[in-house]
Amino acid sequence: MDTEVLIVGAGPTGLVLAIWLARSGIRVRIIDKAPEPGTTSRALAVQVRTLELYRQLGFAEEVVEAGLKFAAANFWARGRRAGHVEFGALGAVFTPFPYALIYPQDEHERFLIERLSELGVQVERGEELLDFEEKSDGVVAHLRGSTCSAAFLAGCDGAHSIVRERLGITFPGGTYEHLFYVADVEASGPVVDGQLHASVDESDFVAVFPLKQQGRARLIGTIRSGSEKQRDDLGWDDVSTSLLQRLRIEVRRVHWFSTYQVHHRVAARFRRGRAFLLGDAAHIHSPVGGQGMNTGIGDAVNLGWKLAEVLRHRAPPGILDSYEPERIGFARRLVATTDRVFQFVTRTGPLAALVRVQVAPRAISAAFHLRAVRRFLFRTVSQTAISYRSSDLSEGRAARVHGGDRLPWVQSNPDNFTPLESLGWQLHVYGTASSALSQTCAARRLPLHAFPWTRSAALAGLGRDAIYLVRPDGHVALAHPSQDPAVLERYLDLRGLRLVAKA
Repeated sequence: MDTEVLIVGAGPTGLVLAIWLARSGIRVRIIDKAPEPGTTSRALAVQVRTLELYRQLGFAEEVVEAGLKFAAANFWARGRRAGHVEFGALGAVFTPFPYALIYPQDEHERFLIERLSELGVQVERGEELLDFEEKSDGVVAHLRGSTCSAAFLAGCDGAHSIVRERLGITFPGGTYEHLFYVADVEASGPVVDGQLHASVDESDFVAVFPLKQQGRARLIGTIRSGSEKQRDDLGWDDVSTSLLQRLRIEVRRVHWFSTYQVHHRVAARFRRGRAFLLGDAAHIHSPVGGQGMNTGIGDAVNLGWKLAEVLRHRAPPGILDSYEPERIGFARRLVATTDRVFQFVTRTGPLAALVRVQVAPRAISAAFHLRAVRRFLFRTVSQTAISYRSSDLSEGRAARVHGGDRLPWVQSNPDNFTPLESLGWQLHVYGTASSALSQTCAARRLPLHAFPWTRSAALAGLGRDAIYLVRPDGHVALAHPSQDPAVLERYLDLRGLRLVAKA
C-alpha cells in the first residue's frame, strides 16, 4: 500500500492523529486542500486533558511555554460580578497542569506541523480527496490527479467533510438563529486582566478571553439585531456594545474580526468499515467552555493508539469497534450540555431575561461557594472526567477507580504519568507487586510499574496493591483489587491482546 493511514484534513485533530501514529511507527500520509495553514486564531483554549496527552507525546511543556496560563473565570450579570472560580487550587491535586491555556489555533497548528515534520511527515498542501472506495484489505482514495491506497482512512476534514458525505453518514442537529462575532482587539479596562470573563444582560452576552500579548483580548458576542447589511459586510460598528460599556472595556484597535453562526450537530456514525470520522467532521457545537478542538484531539488519540495496535498486529481488528461508542457518547453529552448553556445565554423574551439577570446570578453565586461544585466544574471543563466505563475494553473496579476511567494522577518522583510517555500498554501497582505478577508481566512483555503506597495515591482513589492495566491513552482498561495473575491473563486473552513493550 502507498501508506497505512491516509488522513484527510490537517487541523489540530488530523495533525495529532498523524503525530501519534508516526511516533508509533505507522506510515501515514496527511493531506489538506487548503494551500496554507490557518492564519486566524479561531479556537483558543487548550484544556488540561489535552496537555496531559501532549505530555505523553513529549511536548506539553513547549505548548505551555508558548501559551498563556489562566486559572480563574468570572461570570457577570448586568455589569455586576456574580461568580468567580479559581482553577489552580482545585486542579493541583488532579493534574500536573492545574490551569487552562490560551494558545491561538493558528500558532497551535504551526507548532504541531513542526513536530510532525520532525517525525519525517509533511502535510501535503493543495491535495484534495474527491472520492474513495473500500476494498477487502484497505481503501483506495481518489485524489485530485492521483490515487492512494491505504489500510485505513481518517476523515478530519471539518464540518463540511467530504469523507462523511461519501460515507453517506447523516449529520443531525441544527443552527442557532443568532449571528455572532469574534474579534481580537487591543483593549483596556478592569476585565482585561488575564482571566476569563463571561457577561450577560437582558438581551445580550459577551465573553472576554485573555491573550498573551499585553492589552490584547478575544471578544465573542452578538451582532446587533436589525442590521440590513450582508454578513460579509458586517464589521465592528455592527457589534452590540452595551455589555462592553457595562464592563468598562475600551477597545482601541480591532486586529481581526469575523462573524459566524453556531451549529450543534453530531454525526450518526463515527465509523463505516475502514473509514473514520474525527473532530468537526464528527461533531460541532457552541464555543461554550472551549471544548471543540480539545474533543477532536481526544478523538485522534483514542483512534490513533487503536490503529497502531491493529496495524502492528498487537491487537485484533475488533478493537477498532470501541472507537465509535467511546467517543460518540461523549460527543452527544457535550453537545447537549453546551446547547443548554448556550440557549441560556442567548434566549430572548421577558422570562428568559428575568432568569438570566435575576435568578441565575444568585444561583450561580451560591453554587460557586460550594467546593464540590467548583471541583465538578473544573473536572468537566478540563475533560479529566471523561470515562469509558461502558466500553467493551473496560472491566473491573479497585477502590474508587473503575475500568474506563482516566488514570488518576499521583504526585511522586517520578509521578505515575511519566511511564505513559511510552505510548504503550502497562500495568500499575501502588504498593508492592508480587513475584507471581512480575513473572506474568515479564512473560507477556507487559511493562510493570510499582509505585510506593502514599497518602496521595489513596486520595486519588487508588487501591493499595491493586492492579491497574493502563491503555496507551492513559485510561484504565482493567482494575482489580487483587494481584491474581489469572485475572490479568484472562482480560488479555479474551480481547486477543499480544502486548509488546515499545522502545
